[in-house]
Amino acid sequence: MAWRPRTVPEQLGLAGLGAAAASFVYPTLSRQTGIGLPCPLRALTGVPCPMCGMTTAATGLAAGDLEAALAANPFVLVLAGLTLLMAVLMAARAAGLAPPAAQWPGSRRRQAYWAVAVLLASSWAFQLHRFGWV
Repeated sequence: MAWRPRTVPEQLGLAGLGAAAASFVYPTLSRQTGIGLPCPLRALTGVPCPMCGMTTAATGLAAGDLEAALAANPFVLVLAGLTLLMAVLMAARAAGLAPPAAQWPGSRRRQAYWAVAVLLASSWAFQLHRFGWV
């Protein structure tokens, strides 16, 4: 199979797979080294970012603790679902079972940007509420 450039959704799916793999390894490394991953925005300003709690949520999900994952950041389920969807789609494309990616029209890209913006705003509202800012 010849190399082809990946689409943005595929690149995000690959990043999601990398994050999923890291969520299984991170707890052990953190315990052994004592090094954690603080949120830079929250560490500098005290204000949580839209992705605050995502490391805790991902490691909770990887450990099978759905309650802890949802408490830290319920949007981890959206990201996990999208990552799984992209992994299946990329495997189907690699096996020749799905057509290659096509360029999205401008209207579809705008819809995707708006969907991401709404998800990030919703996640940030959740984090601001969770940490008592609103």
